[in-house]
Amino acid sequence: MTTDPPMTADLAALGSVGSMGGLFSATVLYALACGVAVGGGLALFFVAVRGLPAKPEHEKQKAGERAGELLRFAGRRGSLAALVGLAVLLMTRWVVAGVASAVLVFFWDRLFGGASEERAAMRRVEALASWTESLRDTIAGAVGLEQAIPASARAAAPVLRPHLDALVDRLRARTPLPEALQHLADEIDDASADIIVAALILNARLRGPGLRQVLGALAKSAREEVDMRQRVMAQRASTRRSVQIVVAVSIAFVLGLSIFNRDFVEPYGTAVGQVVLACVCGLFALGFWWLRKLSTIETPERFLVRDESSVRLVRPRTPGAAPAQASPFRPEEGVRR
Repeated sequence: MTTDPPMTADLAALGSVGSMGGLFSATVLYALACGVAVGGGLALFFVAVRGLPAKPEHEKQKAGERAGELLRFAGRRGSLAALVGLAVLLMTRWVVAGVASAVLVFFWDRLFGGASEERAAMRRVEALASWTESLRDTIAGAVGLEQAIPASARAAAPVLRPHLDALVDRLRARTPLPEALQHLADEIDDASADIIVAALILNARLRGPGLRQVLGALAKSAREEVDMRQRVMAQRASTRRSVQIVVAVSIAFVLGLSIFNRDFVEPYGTAVGQVVLACVCGLFALGFWWLRKLSTIETPERFLVRDESSVRLVRPRTPGAAPAQASPFRPEEGVRR
């Protein structure tokens, strides 16, 4: 049996892919890798020399919390990702495929999840709305804000119960109400909670009328936000499921070819083939990140945050005026220096 000459020529061309010159030569690839390494080293050197701007205290606390969550997340999924990556490496004998599979398993929830986070955010906003309504109804009985907060905390949702219990404990410890409410906003860490807590702080300082009407309007706004998020989540559920099916079918197809039809994907076993496979995986990762960004609900940033305690406030000086003597018994007010 003789081999067809065109088929022989095609196989010879595929076998000589790794020995091609020009852009796909090993020298050019090594030069590109060295350039990336030198550029990254120079960038890190400039950052180390110039330094990074100082972060406020609340941002440092958030960074520490995120780092703790990442460590816990890595502990749960790190071993599973390593096992999947090792299994794919043994089946395909492709380093890029093994690394890409491990990264995909490790960040699966971050790339294709999001539903649980959205549901948790909706439960938190709905709990805030229920607590606001309970607080409004309690205040309607001619009860002060200090007495209404402990009474409304007993019937709060489980999502807010620990934060409200901590608030009640601070009030019993003679912590000023505005400061205790500020701690509550920092613990909940939600923009919707900031609006409600800001109204309570203003009422605690000014003691003006109209708090019931304000709380009723805020509770109605929170209910409308929950309804909007539910509609958006229902519309995105089918799209998210379609993306997950496409990803699963693509991975199964590639693994099936690499196991049952090794000759068809043999060019990917070369060095140039691994580079091409890395580029394909990078394009897939970019598409997944884009879909994740499009499916994320953008919420407003928090505004009820505290700056560093080292920030000083001074009075603005007028031209030609002598600097005023600061009183030792009252803090200086004015613009931030």
